Amino acid sequence: MKKTIFSLAAAAALTTTAGFSAQAEEVVVEKGDTLYSLSKEHNVSVEDIKSWNGLSSDIIMADNTLKVSDEEVYTVVAGDTLWSIGEKFGASVEHIKGKNDLQSDLIHPGQELVVYSDADNGKPAPAPAKPSEKPKDTNPSVNEASASAVSENDVKEESVAKEMTVTATAYTAFCDGCSGTTATGVDLRANPDKKVIAVDPNVIPLGSKVYVEGYGYATAEDTGGAIKGDRIDVFIPTQDAAVAFGKREVNVKVLN
Repeated sequence: MKKTIFSLAAAAALTTTAGFSAQAEEVVVEKGDTLYSLSKEHNVSVEDIKSWNGLSSDIIMADNTLKVSDEEVYTVVAGDTLWSIGEKFGASVEHIKGKNDLQSDLIHPGQELVVYSDADNGKPAPAPAKPSEKPKDTNPSVNEASASAVSENDVKEESVAKEMTVTATAYTAFCDGCSGTTATGVDLRANPDKKVIAVDPNVIPLGSKVYVEGYGYATAEDTGGAIKGDRIDVFIPTQDAAVAFGKREVNVKVLN
């Protein structure tokens, strides 16, 4: 399949131009308010409010503005995906979907999403998926490049046939000159939710199930002229998200 591979330099140049608009939940202190009363009203602890606002004591003054949640209300801009938003906030795609009751990976400019800025450090996780579970095949859709909610450590060691460090880039089927069909016959334009990687079949056999750091569970379904030796290409439906992925060194586990 003919693919477009984006360099790290191109990724850096393009991703820095993306818009960024987020607003944490804040309140204006009214006369009679205390940290305790605000903590009860917003279901957080006094210590959290003090930490979020850099307070060294429990004294607050009327008309002061205080942050009462580490949730951010992010406004989606053109080119955003759940994957790229998760990268900005350190949150998983499944977490963002769970917090916003999203049934698919599709988002649109102007849409407001609630995310935790520190979701992977002890903050509430979404109900739909536990980190130890193997994620469902909710892979990147036309408007999403999903990073797996399952960490590398959750892959059972006894299921790993081969492990290696490779150079990873990203490609898309939705570009000028792209055929959209993999070497094994998968129509990625018709199935944009597929998690697929391109490989050198001499290194990773076609049809292999793999776990790719930062991408998740996938299947080796494609090849490419530049994909030789310890290199892979991960399929991401949108060009913006593929550019955002850039070029990186990742750990790959080939599963039994």
